[in-house]
Amino acid sequence: MPSRRDLLVSFLGLAAANACRRAKVEPRPLPGALVDRVHEVGHLLRGPPLPRTDTLTARHDVLVIGAGAAGLSAAWRLRGAGHDDFLVLEVDDAEGGTARSGENDVSAFPWGAHYLPAPLEAKGPVPRLLKELGVLTGVDETGAPTFDEAALIHEPEERLFYRGQWYEGLYLRAGASEDDLAQLRRFEETMAALSSARDGKGRRAFAVPLETGSDDAEWTQLDRLSLAEWLAQQGFTSPRLLWLADYACRDDYGATAAHVSAWAGLWYFCARQSGGEKHEGYLSWPEGNGRLIRHLADTSGRQRLKTDVLVHTVEAAQGAWAVHAVHAKTRAPLRYLARQVVLAAPRFVAARLLAPWRTQRPAFLDAFTFSPWVVANLTLSRRPSSRGFPQAWDNVLYDSHSLGYVVATHQRLRADTSGPTVWTWYYPLAGPDVVAERRRLLDTTFDDWQALVQADLAPAHFGLVDAATRLEVMRWGHAMIRPVPGFLWGTARREAQQALDGSLHFAHSDLGGLPLFEEANWHGVRAAEAALGGLGRQAASWLDAPPT
Repeated sequence: MPSRRDLLVSFLGLAAANACRRAKVEPRPLPGALVDRVHEVGHLLRGPPLPRTDTLTARHDVLVIGAGAAGLSAAWRLRGAGHDDFLVLEVDDAEGGTARSGENDVSAFPWGAHYLPAPLEAKGPVPRLLKELGVLTGVDETGAPTFDEAALIHEPEERLFYRGQWYEGLYLRAGASEDDLAQLRRFEETMAALSSARDGKGRRAFAVPLETGSDDAEWTQLDRLSLAEWLAQQGFTSPRLLWLADYACRDDYGATAAHVSAWAGLWYFCARQSGGEKHEGYLSWPEGNGRLIRHLADTSGRQRLKTDVLVHTVEAAQGAWAVHAVHAKTRAPLRYLARQVVLAAPRFVAARLLAPWRTQRPAFLDAFTFSPWVVANLTLSRRPSSRGFPQAWDNVLYDSHSLGYVVATHQRLRADTSGPTVWTWYYPLAGPDVVAERRRLLDTTFDDWQALVQADLAPAHFGLVDAATRLEVMRWGHAMIRPVPGFLWGTARREAQQALDGSLHFAHSDLGGLPLFEEANWHGVRAAEAALGGLGRQAASWLDAPPT
């Protein structure tokens, strides 16, 4: 059995483990638990066949399988078209997937996605959703959207911990050489130019969502190499800049720059700018993107959402689709029939559900790679003090393999900044072998994460161990699609989007190749509109329309 130091070095890195040793941090037991369970239920799909019934549970025009961002976006679009005869089935005990949230006596908090970049344009389904929420408040004289100040992340936004002190921003300027800063300026100028680039049809080279941008070879060829290779080709060698690029890939994709497509890495820096101007900011709430999830579920109608339902087989039956499931807790068999199906699950799940794919597995499924993650919510009775730049919304540790934490109470704008709070800590298992990383993840215990979270954060915060009152940990085995080189603009992603028999439609962020709410939302709306068309109901598309 590895020692605690071996555990720290393995998960946090040698520098973080040494910082913990120098700070003489002694983690203490905390109330809490591992709160993930969906993988245990989902892994039933790997075992013996689950029970079936001939008794019909319900019949609907449309059945949506999966209540993550994509599935709920599909339901939202169906309801927006005035169509009520649909049902959403979710294996977990709550909706949201990796955008779900939780709450305790101190604050709501995210269990995954915790922000949404403010859209650059006031058209498409995300601006429509934000207008419904009252977050998109209008457009300015240039036609750019404006947003409710309460939803924009408040200052200070970001800080970075390095060798005993916090610094403003995510680029380490302290101690930077002239060459470091010169390379940073050249990199920023390059990103501004790429963000302004358009193809012959006027499409942006890097757009949100991906499908609205350019597919010209001039840009898509960047998908053939890794971001690390592209940086080397461009002569970017500054360790601080390379750290920033690596951080960006771990933050959005759960992988290092060596294993992320150059196109995806550049998208991270370019898609959030327009014409050389920085976009307005980021939108967030205490519960992160759980706020968006709740609105989608409420608007679609919670009476049309069934949780704790494990779908195990989807097959053609009498001109419709038969969907066989069991109750996740009682294992009681269920059977549904639907004229149209929206399968809003990732490809590795779809491969196990679809009867046609069990007998003839499509080759494109092997191109999809998913990064495992850990999210931990640490409740504190008070905010520990620290040295240097004051606490921000996003707090990153330079020498750690973790991504640091966001502060759930940051958006409250409370006068008392020393009171109780919840910190949401993120850890990507970013190794190249995702199967080995998932195995490593599932071998961890709650005691392991107690030690890791406290050891990671305590050296940067005086009195953190004494202030901590509770820790809850969520392990995501397949948290996000990983845009490895060749995936985004290869053929597999396109092939995976094709409907079966014109009546079974796919929706998930993995179809966009980028693990983002915008991609899940776009593909959910696209699939719902295809289902409506299959029912003979024509509705004006929301995919490129301004909100009404």
